[in-house]
Amino acid sequence: MKILILGGTNFIGPYVVRHLHSMGYHDITLFHRGKTEIVFPCSVKHIYGDKMHLEQHREAFQTLSPDVVVDMIAYTETDIVPVLHTFRGITNRLVMISSQDVYRVYGVVRQADKGPLEPLPISEDSAVRNNRYPYQDPTKDPNDWCNRYDKIPLEEMVMNDPYLTATVVRLPAVYGPNDPQHRLFHYFKLKPLLDGRPVILLDEGYSNWLWSHGYVEDVAYGLALAITNERAAGRIYNIAELQTRTMQDFIQAIGDELNWQGEIIQVPTGHLPDELGIPLRTEQNIIVESKRIREELGYREVCSFKDGLKKTIHWELAHLPEEIGLDYDKDDALLIKLREAGVICKDQDGVPPAKRG
Repeated sequence: MKILILGGTNFIGPYVVRHLHSMGYHDITLFHRGKTEIVFPCSVKHIYGDKMHLEQHREAFQTLSPDVVVDMIAYTETDIVPVLHTFRGITNRLVMISSQDVYRVYGVVRQADKGPLEPLPISEDSAVRNNRYPYQDPTKDPNDWCNRYDKIPLEEMVMNDPYLTATVVRLPAVYGPNDPQHRLFHYFKLKPLLDGRPVILLDEGYSNWLWSHGYVEDVAYGLALAITNERAAGRIYNIAELQTRTMQDFIQAIGDELNWQGEIIQVPTGHLPDELGIPLRTEQNIIVESKRIREELGYREVCSFKDGLKKTIHWELAHLPEEIGLDYDKDDALLIKLREAGVICKDQDGVPPAKRG
């Protein structure tokens, strides 16, 4: 099988390539700009170029004659149009990486949809968002990616294209080594855990909120299966972990790996300042099932939760983001204020009961 991957040099892509290679697929070509240096197996070939000028490389693609094209970098409608035009008559299969933010449940969580809660678990047949362009920011340039990003129209375009048979794979929140979003820092309190803070204050709703994730090596394995299995043609798949953990459970698991001795204190919703509060409708959990890809393609996790967390923490420690300054004096003052107001118990001192002696 000849596989052409558009992108594939950042975060998830290299793991996909390694899985494909280990599965015996050696005819792999990456189309990318050549700006990211990654060590790939020596058999992997490269075509260098800009995706916005994809048609300039049509002759090279015809010579390659891929059995399947994988689009790892489709975010806006202008990203997918040249793909559909360029590969018409060159390949019959396209695999597009999508996101589970297409589901209505995301609109509910982000409070863009004020309607009823979405029933769980979320399957491939669950309702998609009513609102479009979910990350719009009026303070940014209209041409900024966030004002044009939406996977829903992209999915519609590829699934309805008369010349290609598409597979759409909807990814969860992915974490792991090389994560450009540093999710462990921005969602899971890695910095205060590292600093040995005795107390971490969490909004009660956020603390108990369930949000399906996926470790990068597991997600990449699911993508490799969708790429190489003909049964995936014309199908849409979710990838998600079997066990969805609360945010507090996830943070505590990180703390356990770091031998953190502190305590997570849940603060009733509405009592944290805006910068510590969570502007989400947390009564809406995001629990996504991945039954279809498990049953049809034989998907399974290839890395345990514990091992994946260890690898991610190790990488994060070696690649600390620059903008991670936190005002702990302010946090301490808030803790005192919440105790005095009776919002949290005064005996919650940040030391687990078993360690208080």
